[in-house]
Amino acid sequence: MRIARFSSGLFLTLLACSFALTAQDSDSSPQSAVNAAATPSPASTPASEQAPSDAAAPNTDASPSGAQAVVPAASTQAPSTVAPPQSMGTSSAPAASLSDVVDRIVQREHFFIAQMRHMHPLVETYLQNLRNDADGNAVPINDQYFLGRLDMSEGPEDVSFTGQPGFGHRMLSKLTGVYSLHFLPMGFAQMVVLDTDFQKKYYKFNFVRREFLGDLRCLVIDVQPRPGDKVARFMGRIWVEDQNYNIVRFNGTYYPQPKINFFFHFDSWRLNMRPGVWLPAYVYTEESNLKTGLTKTMHFKAQTRLWGYDLKGLGKNEEFTQILVDAPQSVKDQSDAAADATPIVAERMWEKQAEENAIERLQKIGLLAPASEVDKVLATVVNNLLVTNNIDLQSDFHCRVMLTAPLESFTIGHTIVMSRGLLDVLPDEASLAMVLSHELSHIVLGHHFDTKLAFNDKLLFPDEESFKRLDFRHTPPEEEAADTKALELLRNSPYKDKMGNAGLFLKTLEQHAPDLPNLIHPHLGNSFGGEKGMMRMASLLQQAPTLEPKRLDQIAALPLGGRIKVDPWSDQVELSKAKQVALTSAREKMEFEITPFFPHLSRLSNSPEKVALTTSSQPGDVK
Repeated sequence: MRIARFSSGLFLTLLACSFALTAQDSDSSPQSAVNAAATPSPASTPASEQAPSDAAAPNTDASPSGAQAVVPAASTQAPSTVAPPQSMGTSSAPAASLSDVVDRIVQREHFFIAQMRHMHPLVETYLQNLRNDADGNAVPINDQYFLGRLDMSEGPEDVSFTGQPGFGHRMLSKLTGVYSLHFLPMGFAQMVVLDTDFQKKYYKFNFVRREFLGDLRCLVIDVQPRPGDKVARFMGRIWVEDQNYNIVRFNGTYYPQPKINFFFHFDSWRLNMRPGVWLPAYVYTEESNLKTGLTKTMHFKAQTRLWGYDLKGLGKNEEFTQILVDAPQSVKDQSDAAADATPIVAERMWEKQAEENAIERLQKIGLLAPASEVDKVLATVVNNLLVTNNIDLQSDFHCRVMLTAPLESFTIGHTIVMSRGLLDVLPDEASLAMVLSHELSHIVLGHHFDTKLAFNDKLLFPDEESFKRLDFRHTPPEEEAADTKALELLRNSPYKDKMGNAGLFLKTLEQHAPDLPNLIHPHLGNSFGGEKGMMRMASLLQQAPTLEPKRLDQIAALPLGGRIKVDPWSDQVELSKAKQVALTSAREKMEFEITPFFPHLSRLSNSPEKVALTTSSQPGDVK
C-alpha cells in the first residue's frame, strides 16, 4: 500500500513503517445480578458474590477478600532497585530431576509473591462481549473498562480510577435481571497470581516438553490440583525459564468451579523487567461457551495490562545532585537588557507553569509515558502541518502518549496528548494527521486553558481521583472551530489527497460506537462522538469512499495493541517492530477488537546458562 512521506530521517521511516495500510498480524452492557467473578483468591475457597458487600473473607491470611484497598503514597511506590536473584537462595547447580525443578519453581514463586507485595502497578482491563454474526464470526456487541492500581500488600486488591463498583471490594451493586452478568474487575487483576499459597504438596506436575518463547528456552509443565482438594487452585500449563526457574507464562483456569461464580480461562504473561526479576505485564482472557444460567451463555474477550512498576524512578530528585553553583562573584546576568516579563510574556509563562505541573502529575501517576521517540514521530507530523500552513506558534509545542486504551486526544496548553489505544487503531499517516490537526487547531486558535493548575496545591489529590479532578475538555463551540481550522490545515498539507482514508476511519468508528461506548469514552478530553452524536471532523465522512468489509485492501482501522509497545517497568513507549503480514480473510481486519498477547520474551541477565535436566528416565508426575 502507498503511504505519505514528507521528509527523510529515522522518525519518518518509523512512521511510515508503523502506519502502513497493510493489516497487522495478529452496552450499554448488561449490569447484572449473577456476578461472574473472574477468579477468587486462588488460595481460598471462593466467597459467594451473591452475598452482601461485607461477605465473609477467605479462610487464609494470604488473601483477605474483605480488605479495603488504599492508594499508596508516592513514597510507597515500587522500589527502583530489586533484590538480586542470588539472594533468594537459588542454587547455581542445574536441577537433576523434575522434583528438583518443582522445588525451585515453588521457591521462585514465593519470591515473586513477596516482591508483588511491594509493587503498586496500574492495572487496566478492557473487555468486549461477543456474538456470532451471520457468517459465524465473533463480533463485539458491548464492552466494559476498568482502570486501577494493584495493591497486594494484603492479597490482591485494587483501587479504581474509574469508580467501577466492585473495585477493591467483593460487593454487589444494585443490578437488574436474574441472569444478567456483572464482571468484577478484581477477578481479572488476580490472574497475575498463579496461587497465593503455591505449594508442591497441593499439585501434581507433569513435564510436557521444552519450548522457546521468544529468546527463552522454557520447560513446559502441566499443573493439576490434587484430587479431593476443595480449595480453588490453578489448573493448566506453566512455562518456566530454564535458568532460574521463574514462571514466565501460565495458561488455564481455577478448579474446582464454584456453584454460583465463574472462573474464567486466561493466559498470563510476565516480563523480565530487571535482571532476575519477572513481573506480570499481560493477561488475555477468553470464554466462548460458558453457561451462566438456564439460557445464558458467556462469550467475551478481555485484555489486562499492567504498567507503572517504577513510578518512583520517574521522579527528578536526582537532578538536584547535578546542579553546579558558581561562586557568587562570578554570577551575573547574561542578557543584553535584563527586565521583568511583559504582561503578555508573563501570561504565557503562567500558562506554561500550569501545563508543566499537569504533565508532571500525569506522568507521576503513571497515566502519561515519559518523553520518547514516539513523541518525536508525532511532532514530525505536526511540523508538516505548521510548515505547509506558514504558522509560527511563537512558542514550543510537544506531543506525549497517554498509556490507556480508550480512544482520546486532547491538549494541555501547548502539549498534544494521544492515548495508546488511539495510536494502536489508526490505520495510516493521514488518519494520524487528522487527529493531530484537530488538537493543533486548539493551540493555533488560542483556546482557553484553565491555569488553576499553576498552583501546585491543586494537584495534591489521591491518584484514583485523577479523572475527577483533571479536565482538559473544550466547549462545543471551541470543538466546532477546531474542526473548521483543522480542515483548513489539512487542505494545505501533504495529506490533502489522502483524507478519504481518514474519512474511512471515522466511518468505521461511527459504525462501532454504539457497541463500544467504553472504548470511545474519553477520561480527560472530548469524545470523538462530539455533541448530539456528531462525529469529530464529520465533514470528512462525506469525502470517504464506501465501506466495503469484504475488501482485503481496505483497512479502515486496526485491532488494539498492534502499534505501541510499553515497557511496564519504566513506562517508556516505542513503536512496535513487528513485521506486517498480508490478510488472508476479511475476518482478520478485526477493527477495534481485542486479540491475544504473544510478547517476544527475552532475558536481561547475562549469567551463564543453567539447564534443567528434565529428560531423565522417569519424567512423569511428581507424586
